[in-house]
Amino acid sequence: MPIVARLDEYGRGAWFAFAVLGFIVWWPLGLATLAFMWGSGRMSCGYAGGNRFEHRMSRLQEKMDRMRERMGERGGNGGGWGRWGGPPSSGNHAFDEYRAETLRRLEDEQREFQDFLGRLRMAKDKAEFDQFMADRRPSSQPDQDAA
Repeated sequence: MPIVARLDEYGRGAWFAFAVLGFIVWWPLGLATLAFMWGSGRMSCGYAGGNRFEHRMSRLQEKMDRMRERMGERGGNGGGWGRWGGPPSSGNHAFDEYRAETLRRLEDEQREFQDFLGRLRMAKDKAEFDQFMADRRPSSQPDQDAA
């Protein structure tokens, strides 16, 4: 297994440890490791694959999905939820109602934000396409023969 795949398997901490070890052994090796980490996006400060905001949103969505899965695994009945399919009770009814309302509101806001991002992408694509079409059309110049 190549060293890059092995270090990716262990995560970002392994990359930093490898860079420090590279500086200890021979400083150009450590410098080359840091440059590779930065350029490939493994340092998380130079995402090299497109829009950084979309990358952060997709990571946030993945984390939310993992959290939902973990919440579903807890407990015995109904996949970790309470007896009637709701979240497990904390014993405090006021808090349980507040939590349920907050979770519902956050899911609604997340859905609205995803819709907003879709409309924003569509508007940006439409503007770029309209600009492309405007650039392609020959500009209307007055006829020089009519003068």
